[in-house]
Amino acid sequence: MIPVRVVDSITELQPADAGCIALSGSHGGLSSARYALAARPLLAVFNDAGVGKDGAGIAGLALLQQHGIAACTVSHTSACIGQAASTLADGLLSHSNPAALALGLHTNLPLAPQIEALATRRGRS
Repeated sequence: MIPVRVVDSITELQPADAGCIALSGSHGGLSSARYALAARPLLAVFNDAGVGKDGAGIAGLALLQQHGIAACTVSHTSACIGQAASTLADGLLSHSNPAALALGLHTNLPLAPQIEALATRRGRS
Protein backbone atom coordinates (compact mmCIF):
# COMPACT_ATOMS: atom_id res chain seq x y z
CA MET A 1 0.00 0.00 0.00
CA ILE A 2 1.23 3.50 -0.84
CA PRO A 3 1.69 5.59 2.31
CA VAL A 4 -0.83 8.40 2.78
CA ARG A 5 0.30 11.52 4.64
CA VAL A 6 -2.48 13.74 6.00
CA VAL A 7 -1.02 17.18 6.77
CA ASP A 8 -2.88 20.42 7.44
CA SER A 9 -0.09 22.32 5.69
CA ILE A 10 1.87 21.02 2.73
CA THR A 11 4.93 22.56 4.41
CA GLU A 12 4.90 19.59 6.81
CA LEU A 13 6.11 17.19 4.10
CA GLN A 14 9.68 15.96 4.40
CA PRO A 15 12.08 14.33 1.91
CA ALA A 16 11.20 10.96 3.50
CA ASP A 17 7.65 11.47 2.17
CA ALA A 18 8.75 11.06 -1.46
CA GLY A 19 6.35 8.78 -3.31
CA CYS A 20 3.51 9.16 -0.80
CA ILE A 21 -0.02 10.37 -1.36
CA ALA A 22 0.00 13.79 0.30
CA LEU A 23 -3.39 15.08 1.46
CA SER A 24 -3.26 18.66 2.67
CA GLY A 25 -5.50 21.50 3.70
CA SER A 26 -3.28 23.97 1.84
CA HIS A 27 -4.43 26.00 -1.15
CA GLY A 28 -3.28 24.79 -4.54
CA GLY A 29 -1.33 27.92 -5.42
CA LEU A 30 2.25 28.21 -6.57
CA SER A 31 3.79 28.62 -3.12
CA SER A 32 2.19 25.39 -1.91
CA ALA A 33 3.21 23.56 -5.06
CA ARG A 34 6.86 24.48 -4.47
CA TYR A 35 6.76 22.72 -1.09
CA ALA A 36 5.20 19.65 -2.70
CA LEU A 37 7.80 19.74 -5.46
CA ALA A 38 10.58 19.62 -2.88
CA ALA A 39 9.06 16.52 -1.24
CA ARG A 40 8.13 14.76 -4.55
CA PRO A 41 4.97 12.87 -3.53
CA LEU A 42 3.24 10.56 -5.98
CA LEU A 43 0.14 12.74 -5.60
CA ALA A 44 -0.41 16.08 -3.89
CA VAL A 45 -3.96 17.06 -2.91
CA PHE A 46 -4.86 20.66 -2.08
CA ASN A 47 -7.94 22.85 -1.54
CA ASP A 48 -8.93 24.99 -4.53
CA ALA A 49 -9.56 27.93 -2.15
CA GLY A 50 -12.31 29.19 -4.45
CA VAL A 51 -9.86 29.18 -7.37
CA GLY A 52 -9.28 32.94 -6.99
CA LYS A 53 -8.15 35.65 -9.34
CA ASP A 54 -6.48 34.32 -12.47
CA GLY A 55 -6.77 30.79 -11.09
CA ALA A 56 -4.28 31.47 -8.30
CA GLY A 57 -5.83 28.81 -6.02
CA ILE A 58 -5.08 26.03 -8.50
CA ALA A 59 -1.99 27.41 -10.29
CA GLY A 60 0.26 24.89 -8.56
CA LEU A 61 -1.29 21.98 -10.43
CA ALA A 62 0.33 23.09 -13.69
CA LEU A 63 3.71 23.64 -12.02
CA LEU A 64 3.64 20.16 -10.55
CA GLN A 65 2.57 18.70 -13.90
CA GLN A 66 5.68 20.24 -15.48
CA HIS A 67 7.72 18.19 -13.03
CA GLY A 68 5.75 14.95 -13.47
CA ILE A 69 3.90 15.13 -10.16
CA ALA A 70 0.20 14.35 -10.00
CA ALA A 71 -1.85 17.02 -8.25
CA CYS A 72 -5.48 17.84 -7.67
CA THR A 73 -7.74 19.98 -5.53
CA VAL A 74 -10.93 19.52 -3.61
CA SER A 75 -13.62 22.16 -3.70
CA HIS A 76 -13.55 24.82 -1.01
CA THR A 77 -17.31 24.30 -0.65
CA SER A 78 -16.79 20.64 0.26
CA ALA A 79 -13.81 20.75 2.62
CA CYS A 80 -12.40 23.21 5.14
CA ILE A 81 -9.32 25.08 3.98
CA GLY A 82 -6.38 24.28 6.23
CA GLN A 83 -7.89 21.05 7.57
CA ALA A 84 -6.50 17.95 5.90
CA ALA A 85 -8.90 15.64 7.75
CA SER A 86 -11.75 17.54 6.09
CA THR A 87 -9.99 17.25 2.71
CA LEU A 88 -10.04 13.48 3.07
CA ALA A 89 -13.41 13.00 4.77
CA ASP A 90 -15.47 15.61 2.93
CA GLY A 91 -13.53 16.63 -0.17
CA LEU A 92 -15.10 16.57 -3.62
CA LEU A 93 -12.44 16.56 -6.33
CA SER A 94 -12.67 19.82 -8.28
CA HIS A 95 -9.53 20.15 -10.44
CA SER A 96 -6.80 17.72 -11.57
CA ASN A 97 -3.68 17.95 -13.64
CA PRO A 98 -3.13 15.38 -16.41
CA ALA A 99 -0.81 13.30 -14.23
CA ALA A 100 -3.59 12.94 -11.62
CA LEU A 101 -6.07 11.97 -14.32
CA ALA A 102 -3.58 9.33 -15.50
CA LEU A 103 -3.64 7.86 -11.98
CA GLY A 104 -7.38 7.36 -12.41
CA LEU A 105 -8.69 10.30 -10.38
CA HIS A 106 -11.98 11.85 -11.47
CA THR A 107 -13.35 15.30 -10.78
CA ASN A 108 -16.82 15.82 -9.31
CA LEU A 109 -16.50 12.65 -7.23
CA PRO A 110 -15.65 12.23 -3.52
CA LEU A 111 -11.93 12.11 -2.83
CA ALA A 112 -11.76 9.46 -0.08
CA PRO A 113 -12.75 6.38 -2.10
CA GLN A 114 -10.47 7.46 -4.94
CA ILE A 115 -7.50 7.77 -2.58
CA GLU A 116 -8.26 4.39 -1.03
CA ALA A 117 -8.44 2.77 -4.44
CA LEU A 118 -5.23 4.45 -5.63
CA ALA A 119 -3.26 3.54 -2.52
CA THR A 120 -4.39 -0.07 -2.74
CA ARG A 121 -4.04 -0.44 -6.52
CA ARG A 122 -0.60 1.17 -6.70
CA GLY A 123 0.58 -0.82 -3.70
CA ARG A 124 -0.14 -4.12 -5.47
CA SER A 125 1.56 -3.26 -8.75
